Amino acid sequence: MYNSILVPLDGSKRAERILNHVEELARQMDAKLVFLQVIEPAYDVIGPHGTVMDLTMELTEKREAEARNYIDGVEGEFRERGLRAKGLVETGPVVSTIITVAEREGADLIAMASHGRTGLSRVFYGSVAAGVLHQVDRPLLLVRSVEGG
Repeated sequence: MYNSILVPLDGSKRAERILNHVEELARQMDAKLVFLQVIEPAYDVIGPHGTVMDLTMELTEKREAEARNYIDGVEGEFRERGLRAKGLVETGPVVSTIITVAEREGADLIAMASHGRTGLSRVFYGSVAAGVLHQVDRPLLLVRSVEGG
């Protein structure tokens, strides 16, 4: 049923709560797992007297290196368990990048943990899961990850 499962991660333990679920699915369906971390672009910082601080490129490179290290580790763990896995780090707006990568990689399913925010916290912080849900054209597996855990 699923040949390729896209698993967006952000490096948090909450996001990793999806991992047991996708491992089992991948085993049952002999599916490839594509782990993705999206780095939102760093924005210029305006310093005193309107000067632009040259931190953008340095910060983005640092965040990309950290993400690559993280995703390589997750990919390696799943390969060691005998599963087909691929790790990707992309830069861009999170929701649209997840959808673009799902299309490019031919993912049959996107599997992710929702941070479980409701009400005002969801309005203020937004929701990647909700954004993907409302824009995606393929099945989405969401596991609710409750606050505080």
